[in-house]
Amino acid sequence: MNQLPTRQQILDWIAQNPGESAKRDIARAFGIKGAQRIELKRLLRELEDEGAVAKKARRYGAPGELAPVSVLEVTGPDRAGDLFARALEWSGDGAAPRILVVPQKDDPALGAGDRILARLTAVNRETHSHEARLIRRIGAGARRILGLFRKTAEGGRILPIDKGEAKEWLVARDATQNARDGELVEAELVGRREAMGLPRARIIGRLGDPGAPKAVSLIAIHQHGIPDDFPDDVVLQAERQDPAPLGRREDLRHLPLVTIDPVDARDRDDAVYAHADETPGNPGGHVIWVAIADVAHYVRPGSALDAEARRRGNSTYFPDRVVPMLPDRLSGDLCSLHEGVDRACMAVCIRIDAQGHKLSHRFTRGLMRSQASLAYEDVQAAQDGRPDDRTAPLLEGVIRPLYAAYEALKRARALRQPLELDLPERRIVLSEDGRVVSVNFKERFDAHKLIEEFMVLANVAAAEELERLRRPLLYRVHEEPSLEKLDALREVAQASGFVLAKGQVLKTQHLNNLLKQAEGSDFDELLNITTLRSMTQAYYFPRNLGHFGLALRSYAHFTSPIRRYSDLIVHRALILGHGWGDDGLSHADIETLEETAKLISDTERRSMTAERDTTDRYLAAWLSDRVGAEFSGRISGVQRFGLFVRLDESGADGLIPIREIGREFFHYDATAQTLMGADTGLTLGIGQRVTVRLTEAVPVTGGLLLELVSVEDKGMPSGRAARARKGGKPRPPPRGAAKSRKVLRTRR
Repeated sequence: MNQLPTRQQILDWIAQNPGESAKRDIARAFGIKGAQRIELKRLLRELEDEGAVAKKARRYGAPGELAPVSVLEVTGPDRAGDLFARALEWSGDGAAPRILVVPQKDDPALGAGDRILARLTAVNRETHSHEARLIRRIGAGARRILGLFRKTAEGGRILPIDKGEAKEWLVARDATQNARDGELVEAELVGRREAMGLPRARIIGRLGDPGAPKAVSLIAIHQHGIPDDFPDDVVLQAERQDPAPLGRREDLRHLPLVTIDPVDARDRDDAVYAHADETPGNPGGHVIWVAIADVAHYVRPGSALDAEARRRGNSTYFPDRVVPMLPDRLSGDLCSLHEGVDRACMAVCIRIDAQGHKLSHRFTRGLMRSQASLAYEDVQAAQDGRPDDRTAPLLEGVIRPLYAAYEALKRARALRQPLELDLPERRIVLSEDGRVVSVNFKERFDAHKLIEEFMVLANVAAAEELERLRRPLLYRVHEEPSLEKLDALREVAQASGFVLAKGQVLKTQHLNNLLKQAEGSDFDELLNITTLRSMTQAYYFPRNLGHFGLALRSYAHFTSPIRRYSDLIVHRALILGHGWGDDGLSHADIETLEETAKLISDTERRSMTAERDTTDRYLAAWLSDRVGAEFSGRISGVQRFGLFVRLDESGADGLIPIREIGREFFHYDATAQTLMGADTGLTLGIGQRVTVRLTEAVPVTGGLLLELVSVEDKGMPSGRAARARKGGKPRPPPRGAAKSRKVLRTRR
């Protein structure tokens, strides 16, 4: 019988044979058989208890070392595009080693969250300590959730903050990360989901008090994975920038350009000026200048700043903060067109005729100096005859000519017929500590529309200029609605007593005619909401597919490079096309244009969802003190499980569960978007005016639960519950139920 190896011999063998360090490998190496295996097992356990070795997946190794074949979770690419991963089993002290995934020719594409089995090699690199080569992909990473931790004797439970997540998650005592009761945590699912019982999770991050001031936007930032901290090298690169000199730029400092923004604007990236066109042959025409911050001068292709801006895609705006695309040194300082300071810009000079049609345009790279930073309200007041000390000196030379040019553009817009939706925008006012003070709807002035028309004109000019120069660019694409969505809109229109003609090539003019029919009626808001829902989402794409909503053939985003990466790409394309410097569109930019389009379209949707979720949570917090109160509103959605209602006062959306609608069975008609009572024939559909009672408001999820009080000022009918009728079966819906909403008009 062979003698048992010494402790040191075992440690030396494990160090020399990291790929063959299972117990059976050690036994085979030292010729250990029979009863000696029990002694070897005891010896290995002692070494493990002392910390001399660590056991991972039935193999032994030195503590803090990774097994040569390990399961990894891909954490995603860095700013240079290199893919990194982390070891799921790490027993060492300190941070886990950084692992570079080295792709082979036939490897599948990997993304953040993928779990892989990989062969590791230790390396001595500045950015990583191991390199991994894929053996096989195991699957996506464990599902993660954000929620409130509730401590129990067995460990705890997590109450999800997502409105769509109904079940709680169980957390074992050793998986709580010492989270406190009521704390906001991030967790991931562990083990296999059982058919019965609650899913199990382990906490992987503690995020603090969910009721803390201004925590609402932090929840959305974390939940949607919005990057809110800039890497040190990106901040350092921004801080080292100096203001752009005049150099070869065109000097535009003599032009009385002004910025017009919301009173609480965080950045100013566009300035405007207009005057009458004195060119012979253009009576009543105008010259319009639009100057935009020259972000491309500071954010150069291939730089750390550029990689981070591309990763973010856009800025994200919340009621209490902004998560910017660029560090504050740029977004709030060097690239912001502040009053009275020299700023680098990309500008376009556009000539229009008296009817607002563009005659010509000229782009330039210049240096400007804003004459004033104005608010929409102040500009409108000045135009309406109530100038203040700031706007009075600018009234005749700057403000009046801007409105004169706008009047011409309005005439061109009326002929073009872009989609004219009328949907008010909510404004949430917060106190200094982040509490909701009020919720109201923003006033919309001609000053807002003026700036919008100038920006649209500049964006069209940019797209047409790059087409002329034959340079690649990112178009802003908006495709026409699908036939299915149009049919749904037509159904709602007909049920409301209006007409959307069939059998013709759809134009925005047809939709505007429908909206005009409903204007001022009880169905005004309904048709606006339904028309909006029938639209496809706009996105970025390197090929021109037109912009349906604006009724434009070519459209690109040029006017907001501080907060949109798409606009920075367009600026670089103009620089390349005109030979204005070495900071134009790079070869790498061009090669990855379609990938960039997909990325920034996704980040835009991510921001929109995060902003909407934050608004919902703030509204729920504001309404939480008014549980039990009654509100007027309109039905904004119909589903099998209940009704969605938009409240008139705040614009908040709440759910009336089907069990709260009445004492009878309701038939759901997906085509007509209605619920019909089996006993009473009561038909509930989109657009009906209702009175509801608020029964629950949950700020942490943004959820509102409502109870139906009356429909069209009439109390709920007292029909018997369908399940209580003799025979226990609900009455089938009458024939033609899909058209039954027309009956509603006779009740009005």
